[in-house]
Amino acid sequence: MPRIERPTVLLNRFQRWARSNESVFILLATAVGALAGLLSVIQGGIARGLQHLFYGTPSGVHLSAMDRIATTSLIALPIGGLVLAGFTWATRSRKRNLVDAVEANALHGGRMTLGDSLIVSGQTIISNGFGASVGLEAAYAQMGAATGSIVGQWMKLRRKDLRNLVGAGTGAAIAAAFGAPLAGAFYAFEIVIGAYTPSSLAPVAAAALSGTLVAQVLGAQPYVISAQAGLPVEPHHFLVYAGLGAVCALFGILLMLAVSQMERLARLLPGPDWLRPAIGGCVMIPLAMWTPQALSAGHGALYTNLAFGVPLGVLLAALAAKALGSIVSLGFGFRGGLFFASLFLGSLLGHAFAIILANAVGHVVIDPRNGALVGMAALSVAVIGGPMTMAMIVLEATHDFTLTGAVLAAALVSSTLVRETFGYSFSTWRLHLRGETVKSARDVGWVKTLTAGSMMRREANPTPADITIAEFRRRFPLGSTSRVVLADGEGHYAGIAQPSAAYRDGIDESAEVRTIARAQDAALKPDMDIVAVMRAFDTLGGDELAVIGPDRGVLGLVSEGYVRRRYAEEIEKAQRDLFGE
Repeated sequence: MPRIERPTVLLNRFQRWARSNESVFILLATAVGALAGLLSVIQGGIARGLQHLFYGTPSGVHLSAMDRIATTSLIALPIGGLVLAGFTWATRSRKRNLVDAVEANALHGGRMTLGDSLIVSGQTIISNGFGASVGLEAAYAQMGAATGSIVGQWMKLRRKDLRNLVGAGTGAAIAAAFGAPLAGAFYAFEIVIGAYTPSSLAPVAAAALSGTLVAQVLGAQPYVISAQAGLPVEPHHFLVYAGLGAVCALFGILLMLAVSQMERLARLLPGPDWLRPAIGGCVMIPLAMWTPQALSAGHGALYTNLAFGVPLGVLLAALAAKALGSIVSLGFGFRGGLFFASLFLGSLLGHAFAIILANAVGHVVIDPRNGALVGMAALSVAVIGGPMTMAMIVLEATHDFTLTGAVLAAALVSSTLVRETFGYSFSTWRLHLRGETVKSARDVGWVKTLTAGSMMRREANPTPADITIAEFRRRFPLGSTSRVVLADGEGHYAGIAQPSAAYRDGIDESAEVRTIARAQDAALKPDMDIVAVMRAFDTLGGDELAVIGPDRGVLGLVSEGYVRRRYAEEIEKAQRDLFGE
């Protein structure tokens, strides 16, 4: 009778296969993608159910596409703010920073928790379901990434593979939501993983296809941007679209800054913090009465505006209302993202750009429908990032390769201008406001672990700074050491002295050794990361710097040569991990 192996033995064997066999890892990513697609369908269904409950949206009709909404129904906005406050209080989420996919891959090697992800998902569903001007993509991406992270941690994957699996889960969730596997895959590469790598290509593609297939089998209505390109794109149009890309870059930067300013102003309001979302819901009511296009993410409104010719005045009114709605919603504490909102705003901006340009020169320069599609991608690139992601969304919507080329031209201009002048996407801008220096999902977590404290050579007995130079010579003859750390009578750091300086001709041997010390006011803190340490060496000079504690006591020494060697070694290791060498 054959021996039956224990479940733990089988699990350990499968874990080894996943770590060493690319085919098994691809199958694992496919399973993660299927689960991420299922979670996207469930989250979207809950949010649409809430909108149907509170606003009476007909089946298949999005909230933003409704002609008008009863004023009594709009009371759901402040009620949603109160429900969100209650949910946030119940989960105690304000007491810690919730880690999203970008931060997890940039700083934590892909490690996420189910608790954090459920909180982010719940907050986003409540915000969108009650009509706030935010999208569900943050919830989709969060749960897709968490699926990859939790499965990867359970499988004990290496750091590189765990990050790739997080990207695969996120890409699958976005692909399922949009019914666009190419866009989902590129979202994973550009936004969550931070690079296109041979090791991530097959798993991410398999996950994106799996997530899309699951959503289709379940009959979910994906956010397919069904549109047809307008007049053919001529070569000289590319310059015009590049100009549209520049306009979108400026608008995107202003939008991100406006959200942070609105947050700052909201915090200045009297009253408890938990009341802010309800106040924001009250502010949203007149915007929703002006036009329902200000509500929710804007899926229905985007389709309506693309399918039917809309006058310039209506476009500008919708642009203003939607921008204000997103700024107010996010600024007052509703949870969500600007992914689809930026697509919608970009389509309005591009459409208006084409009409204004035609009015200025007296004839049609670019087709308004093409302008809307190009603007849609260019503004999304400015706010979210990912030029290829947005190009794939347009390509999968129109199947027009020439127009996709124009989209890429505008997207690259937009991306370059935002990167050079502002430096952040919306997600990394939020991290920057929190004090992080992350600018993409590239793995820089090792930078945080390499600190001055971890790299220093410990200094147990610093030399008193008040001894004479004659005594210093006696203790440290030439050639005995290259430098000596000094401390004052209270044990505080007092500089670094070089024995060679004590043997200069004409020096006063009765003077205190502190008189020849250097870097007396230049020292490192133990929690400074390696980038900050190198910056300090560049600014302060010297071959070695002291590391001091909160009480200015000497902890150790760090040499510039050792720091730069460690940095080069870590960069080389990261490159090997990135390209699977």
